[in-house]
Amino acid sequence: MSTDARTLFRGATGDWEVVVGLEVHAQVISEAKLFSGAATAFGAEPNTQVSLVDAAMPGMLPVLNRHCVEQAVRTGLGLDAKINKVSIFDRKNYFYPDLPAGYQISQYKNPIVGEGRIVLDLDDGGTREVGIERLHLEQDAGKSLHDRHPNQTYVDLNRAGVALMEIVSRPDLRSAAEAGAYVRKLRAILRYLGTCDGNMEEGSLRADVNVSVRRPGEPLGTRTETKNVNSIRFVEAAINYEARRQIELIEGGGQVVQETRLYDPESGTTREMRTKEEAHDYRYFPDPDLLPLVLEDGLIERLRAELPELPDRKKTRYMRDYGLSPYNATVLVAERDVAKFFDDGMTKLIPLAGEVPPQRFGTDFANLVIMDLFGLLNASDTAISDSPISAEALAELYALRLKSEVSLPGHLVKRVLAKMFQSGKSAEQIVDEEGLRQVSDAGEIEALVAKVVAENPDKAAEVRAGKDKLVGWFVGQVMKASGGKANPQLVNQVLRTRLLQE
Repeated sequence: MSTDARTLFRGATGDWEVVVGLEVHAQVISEAKLFSGAATAFGAEPNTQVSLVDAAMPGMLPVLNRHCVEQAVRTGLGLDAKINKVSIFDRKNYFYPDLPAGYQISQYKNPIVGEGRIVLDLDDGGTREVGIERLHLEQDAGKSLHDRHPNQTYVDLNRAGVALMEIVSRPDLRSAAEAGAYVRKLRAILRYLGTCDGNMEEGSLRADVNVSVRRPGEPLGTRTETKNVNSIRFVEAAINYEARRQIELIEGGGQVVQETRLYDPESGTTREMRTKEEAHDYRYFPDPDLLPLVLEDGLIERLRAELPELPDRKKTRYMRDYGLSPYNATVLVAERDVAKFFDDGMTKLIPLAGEVPPQRFGTDFANLVIMDLFGLLNASDTAISDSPISAEALAELYALRLKSEVSLPGHLVKRVLAKMFQSGKSAEQIVDEEGLRQVSDAGEIEALVAKVVAENPDKAAEVRAGKDKLVGWFVGQVMKASGGKANPQLVNQVLRTRLLQE
């Protein structure tokens, strides 16, 4: 089976539509856990960051971390969502070795954040809105370790009690590609806000993937939930596999069972984990040790005022103020560090450009970052935050294109950029050391033009006879004679004057 442009799956009996909703678990950036003062650093030795509260020792009472609450509110504001002034913490009861209390403190009917939205940037330059159903705070469980002993399972409680935001989308996604775009956009927003680092490899962002299939226009089908998928590539692969599995099952006369599944990255398949629980199976009830959480208007408005410029607004500004295409703007805002680099570069470049408006050079500078600098960074496996060329240094390089006494052409800009990347020297140093300043002296260019014209009298006669296209050939010859350093505009002007006068 394959998908067409409308993201329909072709089955043996016709077309099917996949319906996807995601529950993303984002670890809150906080130095302490949600209900205790234990540390949250990644990679610590097992069971070295566990308080008596996390271990569920008798008589221990949870104390809510104010910073985690503010991080959740900040995230809700960044998702253009409703902030609920009153929310309630509940006990979600289930039994597992890495859940010492026998319940997880979460939120059920009264979450801290209500409905919101995310705008996806599509490959064709368009956008699509996906609804957010809710965001609630909850504590993470510990981790069962199965690779320490052949016959025993060990338990590490370092993660137990770590604050998570569970961000639940509406079933608005219609393809694996859209789901991937959703996770990328959500991760970017969280990173801009500073509420989650989005590191899927370390488990600080992971997704539960809900998938169902239906005939186009029909009611929603029975869904399955694939748990704890920890990469965008795996999210997309799990959706495609699960959609095909369900279609084949239905077309073969079977029925999809609501269940929890796991994704196996080795085989690219999902497998049954357990029959899906309903909410009543968890026996939710308000946690008796925690009062309702009441937020004051002043707190919400303070956090709203402190929000940074988020990707969508930044993209609009880049297109409006710098003349960038939707594609370039989307690429630049996708990661906070990249956007900061571009902003720092433009801040430096605008005064260097003098009276030249930023709309005239914004796209060129963006391409210098996206195509040329990114190419060097990718080849050396270097993050932009560790770039040997600073944003200010890159702006100074591009400014050499605008200076009349230098007027560095595009192919030499790339050459100087590579030298800067390797040596750490400034653009001005490299231009001076290699004699790359563009020749804009009229007398010197007139001499070069006279020499080239004298060496090619037949072609000069053809130009005078009306074969205007040959002027470009003469420009190329003069540029070659100058080692590529002559000002091409001045060369063209001098050539036309010379050829017409003779």
